Amino acid sequence: MDFALSFEQQTLIDSLEEFCRRELYPHEDLVEELRHVPEELQQEIRRKSEEAGFAGMNLPEEWGGPGLDRQTKMQAERVLGKSSAALTMCMNRGVTGILFKCRGEQIEEYLKPCIRGERKDAFALTEPGAGSDARGITTKAVRDGDHWVVNGVKQFISHADIADFIILTAVTGIDDTPQGPRKRFTSFLMDKDLPGVRVEPMKSIVTRGYNPTMIYLDNVRLHDSKILGEEGKGFDMANEWLYDGRVALSAHCVGRAERIFDMSKEWAGTRKAFGKTIGEFQGVGFKIANMAVDIKLGDLMVKEAAWKIDNDQMNRTEASMVNYYCSEMVFRVADDAIQIFGGMGVMEELPIQRFWRDARIERIWEGTSEVHQDIIAKDLLRPYR
Repeated sequence: MDFALSFEQQTLIDSLEEFCRRELYPHEDLVEELRHVPEELQQEIRRKSEEAGFAGMNLPEEWGGPGLDRQTKMQAERVLGKSSAALTMCMNRGVTGILFKCRGEQIEEYLKPCIRGERKDAFALTEPGAGSDARGITTKAVRDGDHWVVNGVKQFISHADIADFIILTAVTGIDDTPQGPRKRFTSFLMDKDLPGVRVEPMKSIVTRGYNPTMIYLDNVRLHDSKILGEEGKGFDMANEWLYDGRVALSAHCVGRAERIFDMSKEWAGTRKAFGKTIGEFQGVGFKIANMAVDIKLGDLMVKEAAWKIDNDQMNRTEASMVNYYCSEMVFRVADDAIQIFGGMGVMEELPIQRFWRDARIERIWEGTSEVHQDIIAKDLLRPYR
């Protein structure tokens, strides 16, 4: 496996990193304080990212994008992971992968406007009683002629506060299978301004500006034309981009860890105590060494995972491995950084405390660490049962 980037690929990544430093980093404190990105700033970032050539960066060639391979995409995600998620969301890099299942009028109403950056979507699966156990969702869509009547509650739905429509997963029936009765899941395209849709903010201590919400659905009527893909195929579609999502999260974790590491090295190499820089003491120096090794391993795992997706060799075990390792890794790095910075690490004057808080959620969304461990263990031990 050769993970080296070509000159063109490296130029793209370097340019993206410079853009983030110049156009995103300076606004992070403002977003942290306001808990949202002001509309004017959203438009400014979008305009500048388009001028810099980053709009539609994740799109395939048939939809006007550059058709980047996974290796380049994941290195771009690594760079974007260094900045505030709320700010990177303003860049209009592409669309949620599942939207490419749009057909007919859905293409003009949802897919193309999202590609142009005119509309925003949110993906709603998780519920109060169904987080890691996604098949435990209870939101129901009941057929009524050529419509579906939807009732239920969704929880922890990211940026539904700024979305124009919601990609909703609901139970549309029960199937008899050899394993017994199984819920049938269907995805819908649901405009947020429909009667019966209510979105309420949740106040989180992490990823401020990229906010979680509650979505309450009270007899919401959706026409058959709003089904995304096929009725009963909602989970199958979600699984098609599951691996991409887990590897992208891992790349974000590597990028964030790199930014924390750079700040920690500088602090350890310049901060003095007892007549020495604190990095000269083993208690700090060993932490720097461990950070370097952790980040190196995470980076290699992401590169291998991207290569395997490009070559159709990825499986759920390895997707869980890279997600589990990198999400745990970034928190270890952030926690060690707090220790290296000492009291200043938890002061709002520095971003270390924010990195530490934000790193904590990585071990929960896209599957908790415990769920990934369970997947890995079951898959490895299955041949012995």
